[in-house]
Amino acid sequence: MTDKITALYCRLSQDDMLDGESNSITNQKSMLKKYADDNGFRDTIFYVDDGVSGTTWERDGFKSMLADIESGKVATVITKDLSRLGRDYLKTGEYIEIIFPDYDVRYIAINDGVDTFKSENELLAFKNIFNDWYARDCSKKIRAVFKAKGQDGKHLCPPVYGYKKSETDKNLWVIDDTAAEVVRKIFKLCIDGYGPVQIARILTEQGIPTPTAYTLSQGKETCHKNAKLHRWGANTICHILERLEYCGHTVNFRTHMKSYKVHKIVYNPQDEWQIFENTQEPIISRQEFDLVQELRKNKHRSQKMQTVNLFAGMVYCADCGAKMYLSRRKNERPEQEHMCCSTYSKEQDKCTVHYIRTCVLNEIVLGELNKLLATVRENEDEFIKTAMNNSVQKKSSELTKARKTLKQAEKRIAELDRLFTRLYEDNVLDKISDERFAMMSAGYEDEQKKLKATAAEITALIDSAEQKSSDVTAFLEVVHKYEHIEKLTPEIMHELIEKIIVHEADKSSGKRVQQIDICYRFDVAVSSIETETGKYGKKTV
Repeated sequence: MTDKITALYCRLSQDDMLDGESNSITNQKSMLKKYADDNGFRDTIFYVDDGVSGTTWERDGFKSMLADIESGKVATVITKDLSRLGRDYLKTGEYIEIIFPDYDVRYIAINDGVDTFKSENELLAFKNIFNDWYARDCSKKIRAVFKAKGQDGKHLCPPVYGYKKSETDKNLWVIDDTAAEVVRKIFKLCIDGYGPVQIARILTEQGIPTPTAYTLSQGKETCHKNAKLHRWGANTICHILERLEYCGHTVNFRTHMKSYKVHKIVYNPQDEWQIFENTQEPIISRQEFDLVQELRKNKHRSQKMQTVNLFAGMVYCADCGAKMYLSRRKNERPEQEHMCCSTYSKEQDKCTVHYIRTCVLNEIVLGELNKLLATVRENEDEFIKTAMNNSVQKKSSELTKARKTLKQAEKRIAELDRLFTRLYEDNVLDKISDERFAMMSAGYEDEQKKLKATAAEITALIDSAEQKSSDVTAFLEVVHKYEHIEKLTPEIMHELIEKIIVHEADKSSGKRVQQIDICYRFDVAVSSIETETGKYGKKTV
């Protein structure tokens, strides 16, 4: 008898619930309390982990008990059986045989007849191994069910922010109107030129609840216990912008857990994902989603002033190919604001001076876009024919070269297969030694492996190029949204234009004449304009 406490530890996992009432927390508490009273253990305190796996040690109840043990408050730990303490045989054995004795703590597992005060418990290690095997077996079965469900196109995770489970079919996601409006707002702000940090700040200032706060307000539980409820984070915005589920698709096998003991989430390569299209109503159109992904690839630096630059990440120097950045000073008039070559700004010997005022560029782009709209309205069939020819011609040289390289790779792969066969036959007939066979076959295998990887990359490139070359329909869908553009917006810019190329100004004629190339999305067309970009504006020549 001591003045220290007796720790009565109870644990129940989701798998243990299948065994019925015998493993319930209520049953465990009753058994432990009766044993303590019958055997003279006083000052009992319960430590409980409900719904937590025995293969992890990140359990609140267990960590609380361990803290009291390390503080010298605990004399005895009692559990219903060894599996309640844990199902990792290495760590469980370490606690029972090393850590508990180090703090003079007696351990008792009632049903397994373990009492470290009375005997050496020779069978303890074997019992822990059996408990570990049980956890491994359960993990295998769960993974098999999980895989079958995922391959069948069913959702493997709770509804993402913006969706909720259908009341009639729990496997179906339906749009949550309140959250979906926030998702649409996030995508629109991104298209308008705002970055994740700026979007997070805007949503926070407008008092829009975060996904965690919204889930809790609906009376639902969330696994994000430590999330900030009143402040949006840039990572949350990025996560939302990257979810293909908002296009109405199901994405399975995006992640996996390292093992049944290491509960760390690992992201799978994208080619291992399984995507099932049109499984729920979309919140965002695929066109908007793809546009946002392109914008996210070409992230641009944030502006010190809070206004959005229409041309951010879209204007390039014709000579060095670098992006042109906005030069904006507080004391400058709006008409003095201009774009300049980033290479020339850093190292003047690497490129020549390229710049164009944004007001001039705005006027040029606005005029060319309205010309394009008029052309499509007047003769859409002719535009489609021209656009298709332009796309195919632009990509034809690249595709021809890629197809030739692919053909050579495939031919060599077939040759290597034949060489493998001959090499094996020569080895069997003792024409070459085993050492020579091993060395040559290893070299051939390495070459073939590299060729197959190259062939896969080229095939993907060809598929992408062919798709992009023929995707004029998607461009026309955007064009049909506008009758006449009165004012440029970031959304209009990114929906219709791929990039803008600015050439160096030519002053040989005594006037400042500059060429601007506007490359439209999907390679449907390019507008090349020579303009007089003097001090007071532009004049097309």
